[in-house]
Amino acid sequence: MNYLWAARSCLRKIIDRYVFDIVDHEFDDLEMQVVRYKPEGLDTLCRNTKFSRKELQIMYRGFKQECPTGIVNEETFKEIYAQFFPQGDSSAYAHYVFNTFDHDRNGTISFEEFVMGLSVLSRGTLQERLQWAFSLYDINGDGIITKEEMNDIVSAIYEMMGRFSEPTVDETTARDHVDRVFQKMDLNKDGVISLEEFMDTCRRDENITKGMAIFDTVL
Repeated sequence: MNYLWAARSCLRKIIDRYVFDIVDHEFDDLEMQVVRYKPEGLDTLCRNTKFSRKELQIMYRGFKQECPTGIVNEETFKEIYAQFFPQGDSSAYAHYVFNTFDHDRNGTISFEEFVMGLSVLSRGTLQERLQWAFSLYDINGDGIITKEEMNDIVSAIYEMMGRFSEPTVDETTARDHVDRVFQKMDLNKDGVISLEEFMDTCRRDENITKGMAIFDTVL
């Protein structure tokens, strides 16, 4: 089920560069620098995420450096992804990931939306992480995953990195992979995957459980 969790390893590249690298280089100097952030926003994020005030301040500084307006539109998000996958076309995959962060569907990602998603990916429970993965594959947000939706995500990952992966994966291999995964997850054989089926299948698969720990970190 490698394609189901490629999303996480790809997003890790983004997070490592735009958040954690900033923390590594600037955490020691935090006390000597003034980080401006609205207190009410910071307090709310402290309550709603698993980050401390210092961590949020550092992340906000890094976010503003990359996105001076304080928001990220989809085009900018795609440009960021393209930097990490210059040999492939990451635009479709970046579109799907963008939608998982853009909770209010207004076409932009605010710092609040970004850090809420990051909190789930980096420090969320197994259930929270699985729910995030489900939301990625549930493209239209109707609470189920169809085979077409899974094919769309897998195809997007293939376009981004499949042609350059080892071993090489062609389109037929990708479709066969989706068929196998879908059959395994569709427990009641009704042609769609519910959140419960997704969660149950993933919890029983030790490889998936281990894969979901890839973002474990202490800033």
